[in-house]
Amino acid sequence: MPETNPKGLTGLAFGGDYNPEQWPESVWPEDVRLMREAGVTMVSVGIFSWALIEPARGTYEFGWLDRVLDLLHENGIRADLGTPTVAPPAWFYREHPEALPVAADGTRYAFGSRGAICHSNTHYRAAAASITTRLATRYAGHPALALWHVHNEYGVPVSACWCDSCAAHFRRWLADTYGSVDELNDAWGTAFWGQHYTAFDQVDPPRTTPTVGNPAQALDYRRFADATMRENFTAERDVLHRLAPGVPVTTNFMTALSQCDSVDYWAWGREVDLVTNDHYLMTDGRRTHVNLAMAADLTRSVAGGAPWLLLEHSTSGVNWQPRNPAKAPGQMARNSLSHVARGSEGAMFFQWRQSRSGAEKFHSSMLPHAGTDSRVWREVVELGAAVDSLSSLKGTRTVADVAVLWDWQSWWAQSLQWRPSEDHDARERADAFYEALYDRHLTVDFAHPEADLSAYPLVVVPALYLMTEAAGNNLREYVERGGTLLVSYFSGIVDEHDAVHEGPHPGALRDVLGLTVEEFSPLLQGELVRITGPDGSELTGDVWSEFVVPRGAETVWTYANGLAAGHPAVTRHRSGSGSAWYVSTRLAAEGLDALIGRVADDARVAPRADVPRDVEVVRRTGDSGTYVFAVNHTASDAKVPLDAHGTELLTGERAAGRLAVPAGAVRVVRLDA
Repeated sequence: MPETNPKGLTGLAFGGDYNPEQWPESVWPEDVRLMREAGVTMVSVGIFSWALIEPARGTYEFGWLDRVLDLLHENGIRADLGTPTVAPPAWFYREHPEALPVAADGTRYAFGSRGAICHSNTHYRAAAASITTRLATRYAGHPALALWHVHNEYGVPVSACWCDSCAAHFRRWLADTYGSVDELNDAWGTAFWGQHYTAFDQVDPPRTTPTVGNPAQALDYRRFADATMRENFTAERDVLHRLAPGVPVTTNFMTALSQCDSVDYWAWGREVDLVTNDHYLMTDGRRTHVNLAMAADLTRSVAGGAPWLLLEHSTSGVNWQPRNPAKAPGQMARNSLSHVARGSEGAMFFQWRQSRSGAEKFHSSMLPHAGTDSRVWREVVELGAAVDSLSSLKGTRTVADVAVLWDWQSWWAQSLQWRPSEDHDARERADAFYEALYDRHLTVDFAHPEADLSAYPLVVVPALYLMTEAAGNNLREYVERGGTLLVSYFSGIVDEHDAVHEGPHPGALRDVLGLTVEEFSPLLQGELVRITGPDGSELTGDVWSEFVVPRGAETVWTYANGLAAGHPAVTRHRSGSGSAWYVSTRLAAEGLDALIGRVADDARVAPRADVPRDVEVVRRTGDSGTYVFAVNHTASDAKVPLDAHGTELLTGERAAGRLAVPAGAVRVVRLDA
């Protein structure tokens, strides 16, 4: 088995992207001196340095990188060494302009940014393998090397290319996937609109067409693009494994649904030695700490529950959103330690020293333009000490209460054109259900629809438009064995080829839910429906309604108005030892909380009612003990109950009974054995 822990890193990782090539060499000694002052243990280097390492084809200049790595080693700082394949040099594109990607409308992108890559291009693949081989050969035994960092943020900003090279590669991929053109025609439903093929060489990528194209073709092209990027990652990974055994290989994910929608991270999680993630707050008016928690839980889940590493986030404001506010005092630490609570083995940033030039010169950093006499720097130093004090929890695992099912391929399928309502957004439902669980202080694992769910008393399905027969059977067996399932509308509708399951909706979920849906009835913009319960309770929905017919399910709430008036809106179906709930409209926060309260009671999952809103309580446990994280995102002091005595690691104080957590602060208690 490949090593999963950064080599030689005994504690947690603390540091960030280090780009010394942007600065005179005379600055480097000051950098490492300040890194030591801040408690930095690891930095990422070389990620965008291809043009400096190989300034002309076959000409290499490693001297500067040798000196950087030697300097880091002399100062006890580990290196996460990048393969710089996200940014090929200008000379490469001058030789191979066809390696620049082409958009669906035929526009070829130009050199001058990052990630402008056709991942099917054979010249790019050969050049990437060559520079990776050179790096691995030179640095495999370097004493600073802790981790290999392949490429950078696959899928951002470009995941797919529609050039002729990709067309040929796509045809080969289809032939390998389907075996015959007849199987392809059947999977894609090409009898519709006369799209029948008689040979694979007749198939093109889903380029711009006069109206909507074949949705199954578009879905497969997203799978193909993702698989092609993954082929390039594994090619580099395999070179590194061969030439530098014992050093783990990663690439930085962007699992937050707010940041990347083109990568199937379930598949990628199986290919890296250590799952790492980049996360940036989206200042869109949402509760940013909830999005952060969700991204961290999703990253941990992609890692199979194992510890992972936050490889990038920001000390303060970013530079790429319409409005980029600074973080409030203390927010950097809260953000960082929230990730650690949810499984990260440290907290790293983009970047170490703030750039003077380039597109990201206004992106915050550990060492800002303001220098060391600044709030950000003082908070960085404090955070470095805090991270160091938590080293004993390394290797422990976060404890989850419930599971949420998520599938990137279902998201891709639902996002295609001509769905019943453009107002139904899979990400919005995932965010809403997660937030409702978060507000009940329940820690969430995400799971693939075909995964083993037996450990969870409650499984929530916010949006799974695409569901395989195997996934449907998995959920049926989960409920029959005693689990409690909650499913939201427009789930279980199509199979893996975007073909509607035979029979009434919701095909893959009909049996477990004990109902059929005769017809969808999406609501017009601003239209509301009322749903009422036998106890007189009343909830409000928007966006969606359905004509639901119970086939064994009992009605819990009923539509009181609208076209579906009199039909069930929320149902519960007992099956085996468990029960499956279904909600057929979009409930806002208050209604969703009421629904989840009923379902959680059914599952015997108790909320932590004695913890204030926006105060997180999360546990990590393992051989070194049990750790309780309490993160206070509010402006008021809070108290959190402890079920055992312990030591608060950030202050060194003893803790028992009710743990005091000051406004905006974090406390971490290691419980006594």
